Amino acid sequence: MSRFRSSKIAVIGAGYVGLTSAACLAHLGHEVVCGEIDPAKVERLQRGEPTIVEEGLGQMLREGLDSGRLRFVVGAAAAAEGAEFVFLCVPTPQDDDGSADVTALEEAAGEIGPVLSRGAVVVNKSTVPVGSTLLVEQLLNRSDVSVVSNPEFLREGTAVHDSLHPDRVVVGADDQAAAARVGALFASTRAPLIVTDAKTAETIKYASNAFLATKLSFVNAVANVCEAVGADVRDVLLGMAYDHRIGFDYLRPGPGWGGSCLPKDTRALVHMAEESGYDFSLLRGVIATNEAQLVSVVTKIRRAAGGDLSGRHVAAWGLTFKAGTDDRRDSPAVEIIRRLLAAGATVHVFDPTVTGPVGEFPEGVVVHDDAYAPCAGAAVAVVLTEWEEFRWLDFGKVRDLLAAPAIVDTRNLLDPASLRRIGFSYVGLGRP
Repeated sequence: MSRFRSSKIAVIGAGYVGLTSAACLAHLGHEVVCGEIDPAKVERLQRGEPTIVEEGLGQMLREGLDSGRLRFVVGAAAAAEGAEFVFLCVPTPQDDDGSADVTALEEAAGEIGPVLSRGAVVVNKSTVPVGSTLLVEQLLNRSDVSVVSNPEFLREGTAVHDSLHPDRVVVGADDQAAAARVGALFASTRAPLIVTDAKTAETIKYASNAFLATKLSFVNAVANVCEAVGADVRDVLLGMAYDHRIGFDYLRPGPGWGGSCLPKDTRALVHMAEESGYDFSLLRGVIATNEAQLVSVVTKIRRAAGGDLSGRHVAAWGLTFKAGTDDRRDSPAVEIIRRLLAAGATVHVFDPTVTGPVGEFPEGVVVHDDAYAPCAGAAVAVVLTEWEEFRWLDFGKVRDLLAAPAIVDTRNLLDPASLRRIGFSYVGLGRP
């Protein structure tokens, strides 16, 4: 029987991936130091206050701090000194052409290079362009240090669970011994370990997210077909999902896919393909279908509001790109509200993770602290994020608050029959 060995690990970056990874690696028994450039964030985290909304993260953070296996410091070098493994979990935002901006990755590599211990393994955890492992090797300029790729596959809202119970662990490196050392860090999860070369590991990440985006765009297109022919998308998808080649996951229509990964990674893969001489027309079609879905949803809202949004008051439920997170990056809810504002509407919003002004919008958005307040005098109420609490609202009260009893449900969260029984005009996606 193999014996567990605790390793000294540095995690560079306390964003979504870095913070979750640091807390979970400490939970698995490793000694973890997380380096972050923002001193205020470091102070909060060292007090045990999570800086993101993620189920189970607060408890795991406090557990790590109390055990002494987890601590936070300012700066990458301070975290990396003496570490056996250094995980790079820095942001790689998208440039206008779809390529990833690796400035933060380059800066982190430059900072840790001089302080790395001999034999240390640097792990690219960030979603980076294919070939970035070699880039980090060149920036470190350390022949006594190995660099491997270990892409993350976390779903926001279930990131802690996904870290502790991964579907697979992918490690890519030319140095197979270094890859095996990284794989051993996650041995207690008992997940399948895929060891390959670095470029293949990096491509697995992009290809996985592109496939998920393709599946979501396909489902939204099927919902539109169902509306056109009078079919019920719920039963159509149920009939599809029992085919084991298709499965149930990612078979729910919505206002469009978003978040910090899918939009960025699909565009990046198209860009990388074009740079290599391949026209990835299928994936460009997936992205175009997602844009068309946003247009379709705004059209539904306009019709439900009487045909014209100018001067109309719209009640919006949800701002985050999905339930269970406070992340609004590339949120379809945010984009739809932007388009409603551009059409002349005033939007009143409630989201359980938002308590103050929302920086993504110009004037015209009013944020409320409960789900009923946005409805007062609204021409239509719109479900934009699938927060479970919206399902259990008192819809008699909602009806009485609205200027007209109209609901557009972009998540198919609500029960159309019960709403129509109490006088609502209900519009969903792909539902009669």
